[in-house]
Amino acid sequence: MDAQIETLRAAGKKLKDILGLSTSPVGVRLVFNPEPVSEQAVPLHQHRYCQALMKARHGQEVTLDGEGIACPAAAAAFGFRELPAGLKSGQGLVGFGIVSDPLVGKTMFSNMPTLEQGALIRLSLFPLDHAKEIPDIIVIEDEVEKLMWINLAYLHASGGDRVQGSTAILQATCVDSTIIPFLENRLNFGMGCYGCREATDLGPNETVVGFPTVFLEKIIEHVEFLGQKAIPNSRAKKVFSSLENREME
Repeated sequence: MDAQIETLRAAGKKLKDILGLSTSPVGVRLVFNPEPVSEQAVPLHQHRYCQALMKARHGQEVTLDGEGIACPAAAAAFGFRELPAGLKSGQGLVGFGIVSDPLVGKTMFSNMPTLEQGALIRLSLFPLDHAKEIPDIIVIEDEVEKLMWINLAYLHASGGDRVQGSTAILQATCVDSTIIPFLENRLNFGMGCYGCREATDLGPNETVVGFPTVFLEKIIEHVEFLGQKAIPNSRAKKVFSSLENREME
């Protein structure tokens, strides 16, 4: 097995073990040039991107292209097809009960980061601990506290600069956790969104974070460091227990 693939798989396992992740981190490749599809990968049809991520975090290797993607907003963000007029005008979000003013919805979509129309051929998604190829982006969905340590490790890897989160509370997996990290070469996080919470098994206490694979080595290095003291101390809640004990006296 290629040494880089072994390293990726080990990194996925370390993240699960140290942070106690309930499912696998997901590797995402954005495929812009024709190439053979892995024989093990399941081509998805009538699936949203967030649903493809859900399948990958639970252990499946899947692919999704412009014909298979079901969500029109994600399809537009990945450049597979144009945004429908109803969403572009903002009226669609009014219909969903997400906004009351169509101008707000229109602005949300007009500010949406997107890939170039027609450039992307397909997306390849797989659990990182069973990777067979090197991903462009790593996406992790889990409880907020667990993802907090990922953000802290990234902050350390990037020299201590404050971590920026960009979101419209729409497209949390496709735009916020995949396209923004890809285009801006940085970690991005949000609070989840209407779509992924309706369409997947993402829990009410879970959210999503994405970062370029180039940061993985440094993130793993610092997650291991955090696991020695900071994570167990924080989870032990000794200071909170002390407060409770004092108040009971």
